Amino acid sequence: MKIKIALVDDEQLILEGVKLLLSIEKSISVTITSNNGPDFLENLAILNSEEFPDIALIDIQMKPMDGFELVENLRQKYPALKIIILSSHYKSSILGYMVKLGVSAFLPKNSDKKAFIEAITEVHTKGLYFTSEDYKMLFSYMNNPPKTKSLFDLEDELSDREKEVVKLICEEMTNHEIAEKLFLSPRTIESHRQRILDKIGAKNTVGIVIYAVINDIYSLPVKL
Repeated sequence: MKIKIALVDDEQLILEGVKLLLSIEKSISVTITSNNGPDFLENLAILNSEEFPDIALIDIQMKPMDGFELVENLRQKYPALKIIILSSHYKSSILGYMVKLGVSAFLPKNSDKKAFIEAITEVHTKGLYFTSEDYKMLFSYMNNPPKTKSLFDLEDELSDREKEVVKLICEEMTNHEIAEKLFLSPRTIESHRQRILDKIGAKNTVGIVIYAVINDIYSLPVKL
């Protein structure tokens, strides 16, 4: 089964270049391309399940809808769609904001092909891909309380049970696997997961993992 990719970029040469690069990969298929956010949303709405992408590669600087607004729209309408930001603007402030929105990876446009394909593969299989540079930026948030506070809006502290569930989520365990390990029902684990998302103000599992790393609940290995 091929990984289905959507490309959204207002630079036609970039769009065609990335599509050509991915067309060489036997495990990847580009099912939809768009030059702007509104066009992409319209195209997604008419796709059938066989054509619907697994991952969307999105540029930040676009008109009339920029990448931030597009991601927010996609999160509301298609929460299961994984998102990779591909942009020339690689800054810690942007990375932090994208993490809060639940983006699975953030890649500079000058990334090499190996890293690009690796990111797509890991996002598809694990839901998350961060480079060593990404981790350095995120770890810097730990030593900057104002930024850490703005990244997540924690209204209530996580309980010990919720922290335990968070650790297992970070270890890529499914709700069923977590339920078996903790001797609970999958429905109870789903309730814990949703309550955790609500408490920390995250959009999806990506936000849970980053929250866990920032708050020393879980330690991710940094790729060097």
